[in-house]
Amino acid sequence: MRRTTVLAAAATAVALAALTACNDTENKDAAAPAPATTAATAPATTAAAPSPTATETPAPAVTTPAPVVTTPAAPAGDFDPAKAVENASKEPYAVSMKMITEVEGETAGDSTLRLNLNTVYTGRSKMKIADAVVETVITTDTVYTRMGPDEKWTKAPRPADTTIADYADYAKLLLAQGPSARKGAEIRDGVPTQHLSGHIDVAQIRKIDPSVYRNTTAKGITGFDFDQWIDAQGRTRYVEQVLVVKGSKTVNKVTFTDFGPTETFAAPAGAGAAAAG
Repeated sequence: MRRTTVLAAAATAVALAALTACNDTENKDAAAPAPATTAATAPATTAAAPSPTATETPAPAVTTPAPVVTTPAAPAGDFDPAKAVENASKEPYAVSMKMITEVEGETAGDSTLRLNLNTVYTGRSKMKIADAVVETVITTDTVYTRMGPDEKWTKAPRPADTTIADYADYAKLLLAQGPSARKGAEIRDGVPTQHLSGHIDVAQIRKIDPSVYRNTTAKGITGFDFDQWIDAQGRTRYVEQVLVVKGSKTVNKVTFTDFGPTETFAAPAGAGAAAAG
């Protein structure tokens, strides 16, 4: 296996651990901020001249319009990210994720996931690295895996520690770094967001994300740069994680889309007779 493939596999494993063990505190559908309205006062009219007499020429009424007062609309994404994260709903929901892994600037793998969050973690994923394809389905009690579309599904009991951490905790770690972490309002996929950025030491996630902590420390990773874009509902819309794996710079880019109600993830077709993995 080529070095790039090995590095991508290691980096993607770290990122997938973060994705499958991380969650943002997003609710289902966010409403865009209401636009500011323009207020205008009614035009003021001067008093009319007295009624004309037979010998007088009537003076025309003169109307002077009042100035229009406009309230400027708030810039897109003009909200407090700390309040958005703090007030984010804990209601269960489903979300799709698309992750691109780059090693030294070259695309080395991509993964697609559909997950239930804020509840018992279930979902499905497909990870592509070079010519390899790994598919996984996690139900409430079983993990199904196959190493390609022509391979048989294997199954194993769902690990007791298959949990979901809270992506809001990553945002809180960034916000705790002060004003430097707040990069301002940006539009991501047409949605107003706030961009947060900073460096996170792996030791900081020991309690908030134990599985990722174990995964990263086992690979000798002590920290990573983390950029996070959140919307007004406190939902994570996009993440970029930069870390060094075996001396090579690796970037994981994750997009969050298609928020909706929770879904049922059942055993894949043909997996009933699969041997235990």
